[in-house]
Amino acid sequence: MLSAAISFILTAGGVAFAGLRAYRRRFLSATRWFAVALLPAGIYLTGLFPLASTIAREFADWATKLVLDPRVWTGIALLGVSAALLVTTRWVSRRGTPVEGAQERPAAAAAAPERPAVTPTPKAPKKPAGGKREDALGDFADVEEILRKRGI
Repeated sequence: MLSAAISFILTAGGVAFAGLRAYRRRFLSATRWFAVALLPAGIYLTGLFPLASTIAREFADWATKLVLDPRVWTGIALLGVSAALLVTTRWVSRRGTPVEGAQERPAAAAAAPERPAVTPTPKAPKKPAGGKREDALGDFADVEEILRKRGI
């Protein structure tokens, strides 16, 4: 009975505040306050107050155990190790490094015909054409040449 009175008092207060916001021509804010004001009455009428109190009580018990019970800390450590392993394996698989070994792909390797090994030929470094410099101003060598021809 007390929860009914509290929920309907909260609803009435919220509706009154929403009416005050509407009186001040803040209709969007008034609509939000009205929507929030309907929540306590809706929670009471659907019978969710006992559920909410049970959830709050269980959460408080869990929080107490979290601080005082070493088994809970062990569980948190295990969850952390599990999350770290999952993230690490995902990161390694995205990098494409073979972790599992060559045992998983022998059938695919046997079915594919062997190709001769191709060694890349080393490329000779490019020499600057026309006396261009290799520094940061190498792109402006043409402009430099034109300015030199004009005596600037």
